Amino acid sequence: MTTITVDTADQLLKERHRAMWALGDYPAVAREIIPALGPVLVRAAAVRPGQRVLDVAAGSGNVALPAARAGAEVLATDLTPDLLAHGQREAAAEGLEIAWREADAEALPCEDGEYDAVLSCVGVMFAPHHQASADELVRVCRPGGTIGLVSWTPEGFIGQLFATMRPYVPAPPAGVQPPPLWGDPDHVRGLLGDRVSSVTAQRQRLLVDRFADGAEFRDYFKSHYGPTVAAYRAIADDPERSAALDRDLAALGDAHDLGGGAMEWEYLLLTATRR
Repeated sequence: MTTITVDTADQLLKERHRAMWALGDYPAVAREIIPALGPVLVRAAAVRPGQRVLDVAAGSGNVALPAARAGAEVLATDLTPDLLAHGQREAAAEGLEIAWREADAEALPCEDGEYDAVLSCVGVMFAPHHQASADELVRVCRPGGTIGLVSWTPEGFIGQLFATMRPYVPAPPAGVQPPPLWGDPDHVRGLLGDRVSSVTAQRQRLLVDRFADGAEFRDYFKSHYGPTVAAYRAIADDPERSAALDRDLAALGDAHDLGGGAMEWEYLLLTATRR
């Protein structure tokens, strides 16, 4: 009988996460659907020239790129090297100097208090252990520095997307918390605790007018968004369940249609100062 230790189980979980985010084409999602979110966070964090900025769970650089454009010295970290490679190419094409490093948000390869601003745009929320990643955000931020986060809310469209997919995917391991909890300001305040001050949390909406209807949204996410691609792979040998997920995702998109294919996706914009 093989015994799987906690460390081994966690390593396997991280490997699955790394592989999941390499599925589809997340850089296209970042570029075509949510490009406005990174600049929103950079402005909210008041990133300035010469600041040291860490982009945690950076993906292809949705925060790292606008932070570098603002003149900051940026390190972008992510668990999935494929995404970093794409961001590195985009930065090179613009002539931006950004350091890119594969790293786990729950064990950042950074010194205590190394950064003036520690930011994450719909990234760190997907790390499986919320307190561990929150502890790292605080640890690497200097006293007086800024922690800034953009996270999808549980009630918003992407939060509802994950709720819709939940019955079709295997249950997560014990101790893994749902990503959209990072969109609950009370949850994030609890994670950061009294180590931060001046917490501001605002629910905002991203206008998405990329999809004509729910079916077009479904087909795009089915081919581009790693978690959705993974959900379909999990039920690939069950045509009835695949068809049911097809219907549910199209219905979700249609239910959020404001008219003419426009949708609003709610997110939480949170900033805090490290004590």
